[in-house]
Amino acid sequence: MKLIPMLLLFAASYLSALPASSQELPRDGVFIHISHGPTDAHRALMGLTMATRMAADKDVLVYLDIDAVHLVVKDATPVTHGAFKSSDLLIRQLLEAKITVMACPTCLTVAGKTPSDLIEGVQVANKEAFFSFTAGRILTLDY
Repeated sequence: MKLIPMLLLFAASYLSALPASSQELPRDGVFIHISHGPTDAHRALMGLTMATRMAADKDVLVYLDIDAVHLVVKDATPVTHGAFKSSDLLIRQLLEAKITVMACPTCLTVAGKTPSDLIEGVQVANKEAFFSFTAGRILTLDY
C-alpha cells in the first residue's frame, strides 16, 4: 500500500524537473576543429562552410590548428576549391556573425607567426572557451 504513494511522489518529482517546453532547453553547440589549411582546400573549406551553416541555429566555436592557422593570418592568400566560397569570405562571415574563431598559439609559433598576425577578430585559443561557448550539448566536427 505504501508503494503507490511513493511511486506517485517519484513520478511527480521527476516530471517537475523536466522543462515545460523545448524552448527552455539551451541551444546545442558545435565545436568545429580544422587542422588542414591551404594544401588541402577541400577539408579546410568544408570545415568553414559547416561552421557558417551550423551557426544559423547552433552555438559554434571554430578551432584552427596545425596547417589551418595559415587561413586566419593577415597575409593569407584566399583559398578556393570547386563550388565552395573562398576562405576569406567564409571567415569574414563567421566573424560578422560573432562566431568565435580561435587559432592554436603553439601552431602559430611553428608557422612563424604571432598573435598579432591574426586577422582582426580571430582569437588565440584558450581552453576555457572550449567548455563555455554553449550551455547545451557539444557536437564535434573534425576537418
